Amino acid sequence: MPVRSLPPPAKKRKIEQSAIARSIQEHEDKTTAAISNNSSLNSLADLVDLAQETSDPQDTSKAIYALYRVFVIIITNGKLSLGGGDDNTKAVKAWLWERLNIYVDFLTELLQDEEKALRVSSLQILLSLQKHLSSSASQTSSPPTPQFHVSHFKKIVSALLLCPPSKRRVDGRDDQSNASSTGKLDSDVLSLFHETWFSVHDDIRWFFLREAGTILSTISLNEQPYVPVNLLSILEGLTTFPTEPSELNSWWVPELGQKPPKTKKASKGNSQESDEDDDEGAGLGEQEDAEDDWRKFFDEPEAKSSGASSNKSKGPLGRIHTLTIHQSLHNLPSHRAVFTRAWLNLLPKLTVPNDLEMTKSLAIRALNVMHRGVMPHLTRPVLVMDWVGACVDFGGAVGLLALNALFMLMKEYNLDYPSFYTRLYAFLDRDVLHLKHRARFFRMMDTFLSSTHLPSLLLASFIKRLARLSLNAPPTAIVMILPFTYNVLKRHPALMVMIHRDEDNSNDPFNSTETNPLLTEALSSSLWEIQSHRSHYHSSVSTLAKIFSEAFTKQAYSMEDFLDHTYATLFDTEANRKIKKEPALAIETGQPRPPLFSDSDQAGGDVVNELWTFG
Repeated sequence: MPVRSLPPPAKKRKIEQSAIARSIQEHEDKTTAAISNNSSLNSLADLVDLAQETSDPQDTSKAIYALYRVFVIIITNGKLSLGGGDDNTKAVKAWLWERLNIYVDFLTELLQDEEKALRVSSLQILLSLQKHLSSSASQTSSPPTPQFHVSHFKKIVSALLLCPPSKRRVDGRDDQSNASSTGKLDSDVLSLFHETWFSVHDDIRWFFLREAGTILSTISLNEQPYVPVNLLSILEGLTTFPTEPSELNSWWVPELGQKPPKTKKASKGNSQESDEDDDEGAGLGEQEDAEDDWRKFFDEPEAKSSGASSNKSKGPLGRIHTLTIHQSLHNLPSHRAVFTRAWLNLLPKLTVPNDLEMTKSLAIRALNVMHRGVMPHLTRPVLVMDWVGACVDFGGAVGLLALNALFMLMKEYNLDYPSFYTRLYAFLDRDVLHLKHRARFFRMMDTFLSSTHLPSLLLASFIKRLARLSLNAPPTAIVMILPFTYNVLKRHPALMVMIHRDEDNSNDPFNSTETNPLLTEALSSSLWEIQSHRSHYHSSVSTLAKIFSEAFTKQAYSMEDFLDHTYATLFDTEANRKIKKEPALAIETGQPRPPLFSDSDQAGGDVVNELWTFG
C-alpha cells in the first residue's frame, strides 16, 4: 500500500483551522502593538477582512472577539474622539471609524446567523461597545457631560427590528452566505436582550423605545413586514416599568446615573440663570433629533394654582420637550412619553393586509398585555381607544379581550363609551357557549355586571338571553349559567319577579332579535328556561336548577368553582360521589331471579344463535 502524501481529511481541516486561528492572533498582536507605538494600523483592516471571510463558526467567534479587544483599546485611548488634531489625525480617525462601522455591521448581521453562539456573542459585543463608546464620549466632551452614543445604538435597534440576514460565508453553499434569516427576531437574542438590558437598564429601555418608534414610523411594511411583529415581541415581554422617580436607578452607561442639573424657569429678572442652564445642556443638545418634537404632544398640563399655594408648591422639573437627554432619562414622564409613542406607532401597524388570521393573532398578543402592562404606563390611556374599539368588531377571543380593555378604560380612566353593554350583549350567541374561551368570557361578564348601579332592564336582558341559550347548551356551560344567574338575582332583588311570575307565559314577551338590551322586554318575561333544567338528564344541572325554587339565603356562588368544568370533570364528580341513599331498583335484591329462558327453550338448543339464523 503506497504511503499517503497528504494527511487524512480530518487532520487537514484541523491544520487549516489552527492556521486561521494563528493568523487571527498574529493580526491582533500586531494591531495592539501598533496602537501602543502609534504606528501603522493596516493589520486592523486585515483582521476585519479575515473575520468576514472565514467560514468556520469557531474561527469567526475568535475573530470578532479579537476585534472587540482591539477596538476597546482604541476607544479607551481616545483615538475615536471627535475634534482636535491635524489633518492626518482626522484622516486616521475617519479611517478607524470606517473600520468600526464595517465591524459593527457584520455583528448586526450575525444576530440572524444559524449558529446560536455567534448570535449571542454578537449581541453581547454590540452592547458592550455601546458602553465603551458612550463612556469615552462622556469623558472626552468639553465640558465633561454624560453622553450616550446614539448612532451606534440606532444600528443595534435596527438590527433587532429589521433582522438583516447573516452574510457569513458557509462552506458547501453556492451563494457562500448564511441564508437562515426569515426576518423574525430569534428567540435566543430576544430573551438575552430582555433579561440583560431591556428589562433591567433604564437608559437602554428609554433609547430603544425612542428609536423603535422612529423606525416604525418611517419604514414601509411592504418591504419590512416583520418589523411590527419583532417590536411586539420585545414590548410584550416588558414586565417591569418605573412608576416612581426613585425607581430610575439602573444604568448601562454609568455616567448617565449622575444626577442631572435641574431646569430653572426663566424669569424677567433672572435671565442670566436661564442662559447658564442652556449652556449646561448644550453638549447633549447636539444629540437631539428633529423628530423629537413629538414629545410636546405628550406634555402633561401644569396644575393651575392660585394664592399662597402656588408659591409654596414646587414646579415641575421642566417641560418634557425642553429637557436634555440626561434630564429626560431621569424624568419619569419622559419615560412614559417614549413608551406611549412606541405603542401608538405599533398598534395601527398590527393590521396585516389580506391576512385576517395573522391580524387577529397579533391583536390577541397586544390585548393580553394591554390592561396591565400598557395602559397604566401611557401618558393618556384613552389614546388607544380607537384601536381597541376596532378590535371589538373582530368578535370571538379578540373582541372579548378588547371589551376587557374598554372596560378598564371606562373604569380606571373615565372613558365615556355608551355602547359598551350593547356591544357586550351582541356576544351572547349560541357559539359563545361552545367555544374554548367560554370560561374567560364568563369571568369578564361577572366583572362587567358586578356593579349594583346597573339598570334592571339591562341585567334582565343578559340573564334572560343566557337562560334562552342554555336550552341548547352543553352541561358544562349550563353549570356556569345557573350560578351566574343566581348571583345576579341576589345582587338585584328587582329581578326576582322573573322567577316568581305566575302568569301564562305561552306568549313570551322577550324579543330575542332585539340588539339593544334596554328594549328586549326581558323584565316582563320569566326565567322558565331555568325551571325546565330541573328535569335535566345530568344530576349536577338538575340539582343546581332547584336552588331557584328555594329561599335566597345562600351566599353568592364563587364563579371560579364552575368555570373550568369539562365533560371529564363532570364525569369524575359523578363517578366519585359518595352515595348517601341507595337508588331505587326495579327488582328486589336478595331474591332468586327467574331464568331468562324457559326449560323448553334451553332444550331446543342455543336460542341466541337461532335468532341470527336466516333462511
